[in-house]
Amino acid sequence: NNQTMSTGGSKNLFGYAFATFYTFLSTKTTWAWCRKGSFSPTGRFFSQPSATSLTMASRSFTIAQFPCLNDNYGYLVHEESTGDTAAVDVPCARSYASELTKRGWNLSHIFNTHHHYDHTGGNMDLKKDGVKIYGPINEKEKIPGIDVPVGGGDEFEFGGVKGKIMDVGGHTRGHIAYHFPDESVVFVGDALFALGCGKMFEGTPTQFWTSLQGLRELPEETAVYCAHEYTAGNAKFAMSVEPGNEDLVKRVEEVKARRAQGLPTVPSKMGEEKKTNPFLRVDVSDEIRRNVGVTAADSPAEAFAKVRRAKDTFRG
Repeated sequence: NNQTMSTGGSKNLFGYAFATFYTFLSTKTTWAWCRKGSFSPTGRFFSQPSATSLTMASRSFTIAQFPCLNDNYGYLVHEESTGDTAAVDVPCARSYASELTKRGWNLSHIFNTHHHYDHTGGNMDLKKDGVKIYGPINEKEKIPGIDVPVGGGDEFEFGGVKGKIMDVGGHTRGHIAYHFPDESVVFVGDALFALGCGKMFEGTPTQFWTSLQGLRELPEETAVYCAHEYTAGNAKFAMSVEPGNEDLVKRVEEVKARRAQGLPTVPSKMGEEKKTNPFLRVDVSDEIRRNVGVTAADSPAEAFAKVRRAKDTFRG
């Protein structure tokens, strides 16, 4: 996890090699594991998500959260009156099929946030008659089986509930998030994590910072469903750059307690992310800015890039 980039977003040779290796694992080895259920290729590198599925509810939705691969979370969103059920990103068709069967739900939609294979790898195995695949319009050539390309500002309806697409490019150039304002729910993929954000594989600091600002503007009660259980590692970095943040200190202890019990730290609330996530605080925390070497001449996007680079090289 040490891809390094300049404030202009260019990647060095090591970063490129990491991305290539990551893609190889995703497209080859993990695909075989998902199909056969016999091999876990990257488990020793990552912390494990919660071992069992959980059920959460918003005003209209029942949301099932369950582990996929080694650190991904899978989500199924079900609306009872219509019977509509959406899979939000599909790293592993086998895990989704099992959860659908267990709950007696029939898949009707797939919502892809971006093109990485640990988010689209199960598309074609899960796509059947009537299943519509939504995905980012700016990555439509890379989304297997896409039916409905969507981009920032687009509105759509699922289960009789209105949703809005947010442009959250930065991790990948075309990354999108699925926001359901009336449900106070947003599915952000790898754009934002609990106490962190995704690596900047394709985007620029300006693009990514703009995306994070847009997410930060969501109401504080918004439940943020991200795609990975990275919070414990993110917490170590956050403490290294803002140890004087009392809200962060408290949250880190809560994270440790939940992980010790094998419980997920996802979803989080946007309000707590605004108080504790260093990537949402680069323009408000003098402590973070000082610890990553931000100068008065740096723009907010350049300040974000310095925090992102510090995380990429962090060895805590």
